Amino acid sequence: MTIVVIVSGGPKQELCSFDTFKSKQDVMFIGADRGSLYLLEEGIIPSEIVGDFDSLSENEWERVINIVPKVEKVKAEKDDTDTDLALLKALSYEPSEIYLTGVTGGRLDHFEAAIRSMYRFQLQYPKIKIKIVNSQNEICILFPGKHTILRDEKLRYISFFAYETTVENVNLRGVKYETTNETIELGTSRFTSNELISELGYISFSSGICLVIRSSD
Repeated sequence: MTIVVIVSGGPKQELCSFDTFKSKQDVMFIGADRGSLYLLEEGIIPSEIVGDFDSLSENEWERVINIVPKVEKVKAEKDDTDTDLALLKALSYEPSEIYLTGVTGGRLDHFEAAIRSMYRFQLQYPKIKIKIVNSQNEICILFPGKHTILRDEKLRYISFFAYETTVENVNLRGVKYETTNETIELGTSRFTSNELISELGYISFSSGICLVIRSSD
């Protein structure tokens, strides 16, 4: 059950906490561009790093390549983002879960690109759990079916959005505002800031794509 954590170059203050991952076995870290430096500053040597590394100074670059065992430097002019390249590398470890951090702060175009990449990879690899995480939020994509929601005091609020298409026959249980056979329309914010009130809840729906965001205050 391998977990891969990809650290990208967004503002350092938005990164998720690495404490949980450090305590687990079979966790691999991949740095994307400046994310490689962030990992070293946390005392973590990534398995490999990738990017154009244009955000690193010469001294930072020398530090990184002298420590990290596997480095792939690519041209700045490319079709894929550094995060996309890191995702492709993550797949080679045959992971059960992939976490992306360092992608939500700073430039909004990078954030939007990360969400779309998460969606694309989740669609291609439905058996791998892929999440975007930062210091305050967790984002994932769900496809039709029944999905368990575990209570997490750090992420009290949970919101559901239709992504690219309407979500039909939505049933929510174990939350403050339960629903039966509801519809999440594109563009609606009606399903924002629900709360899990049981130790275990779930969402089920028959069609559509659901973007789920869990947040803390």
